[in-house]
Amino acid sequence: MKEISVKEVETLLDDGIELNLIDVREVEEVAAEKIPGVINIPLGLLEFRMHEFDKSKEHIMICRSGGRSGRATQFLGNHGFNVINMTGGMLAWEGKVE
Repeated sequence: MKEISVKEVETLLDDGIELNLIDVREVEEVAAEKIPGVINIPLGLLEFRMHEFDKSKEHIMICRSGGRSGRATQFLGNHGFNVINMTGGMLAWEGKVE
């Protein structure tokens, strides 16, 4: 499974790189705090919404600590998607939030 650190994601965003960030936490978790521009698709709905993903693009999966996003990364990877797990999740995130 491919992984990326929160610092790497923050640096890419600060450099103006457009990223496809998918937050797999529950709606109420994301409503409390999220990375600007993130798309929220709760882990339990991922298999029903994976048709929304572009297989030609890279997607970074995010959750609270890295566990749920790790499961999402494995699941989508097994279905041919280019996905990366953000290790540490929002607990380790020190960048901008909304």
